[in-house]
Order: sequence, then structure tokens, then C-alpha cells
Amino acid sequence: MTMIINNLSNSWLRELKEEFSKPYLLELDNFLEQRKSDGAIIFPKQENIFRALDLTSFEDVKVVILGQDPYHGDNQAHGLSFSVQNGIKQPPSLKNIYKELNSDLGFQIPTTGFLEPWAKQGVLMLNAVLTVEKATPNSHANKGWENFTDKIIKTIAEKRENVVFILWGAYAQKKAELIDESKHYIIQTAHPSPFSARRGFFESKPFSKTNEYLESTNQKPIDWQIQDDQLSLF
Repeated sequence: MTMIINNLSNSWLRELKEEFSKPYLLELDNFLEQRKSDGAIIFPKQENIFRALDLTSFEDVKVVILGQDPYHGDNQAHGLSFSVQNGIKQPPSLKNIYKELNSDLGFQIPTTGFLEPWAKQGVLMLNAVLTVEKATPNSHANKGWENFTDKIIKTIAEKRENVVFILWGAYAQKKAELIDESKHYIIQTAHPSPFSARRGFFESKPFSKTNEYLESTNQKPIDWQIQDDQLSLF
């Protein structure tokens, strides 16, 4: 399985190893290889498909932020939902996430959209679909990724306790049925997209609520402030 198993960290391989013999993943792998052979430009780069899992081990997950599929513009996606690579313009949804972070916690808004510092603290920024083709959103939907990422969510929900699941928008909220709310904390609001942010995302305070829950369960809160050389306020 050339594309799929590439660079998956050991902690996740242990938890997900049974998935790799299932037909749907073999079919997905064949699909990705075929699209690559056809000349399709696939984002993120192959080595970053599992970047979210590489940065946040199974044992370290405290928070899950679920997105739909990767950004489809050049040099944007690098394997973390809502995050873009350093030096890339912040997409509208991420700008709204930062606005809410400023409103919620008073944090300054960074010029970078690179969210790896969150991942390194236990925030799993997982897209439901892990690949996309250039300029074609949802082009790899319903090819098998959803089965795989549902398995990730179920595994966390079943084997871990006191994880915060942040589900922004109707698509992500469908995953709530996979999560036992008696063991975990689920935050569900509108999506941060400009089309919906004013319908319940703004003023929802997901960052402070997450930290309050983590502290109430004797876990270290997340430092949500992304540092860069030039901080600015909207």
C-alpha cells in the first residue's frame, strides 16, 4: 500500500493495523495510485497525508478538531484540518477561527496559519477525507477515507476518556453518533466558514470551554496562542 501506509506513526499503526487488510483501503490505495498515474495533482504531498497522526500520537490526543477535506489550492494543505503552511495566506474559515480565538480568550491574531503547535499539544486536527485534487474540492470524497477516519474517531472514543471533540458544521456533527458523550465532551456549533460563522460559531467560546473541561479532568490546558514574529489584531 504505497500511498496509504506511508509515514503512519507506530502508535496509530498499532490501533489501526486491522484496517489495512480491509478491501476498502486497498481500493482507496489503488484509486490514489491511478489518479497519480493519470497526472492528477493530489494534496497534501504524500509524506503529509498522515501529518496530523504523526504529530499527535494516539496516547496524547486531548482534543479532536474535525474538518471535511484538505484545502485544494497550491501549497496550502499539509495534513492538518484548517491549517495552512507557513507563508500562505490564511483561508477565510481560519481567519474566523482566529477572530473567535481573539474574542474568546483575548489572544492576539498571528500572521501565520500554521497550526502545528496545537497538534504538538494533543490537538488532533483530522479531516474526514485526507486527500483532494487541485482546484477540485471533495474530489476524493466517498472513496474510502471516511471509513478510515471514522475508525480513528471510534477508536479514540472507545479506548480513551475525557477527550474534547470539536465538531464545526453539519458535516462534522454527524460524527457525534460515534462518540460516547458520557466519556467525552462534545462541542457542536456552526462552521467557521463566512457562509455560516454568524449563525452560531462566533461567540461560541470553544477554546475556553475546551480548556475548562481539560482542567476539570486534571489535564493540562492547550496554549492556543500561535506565536510568530508579527502579531496583529483584526
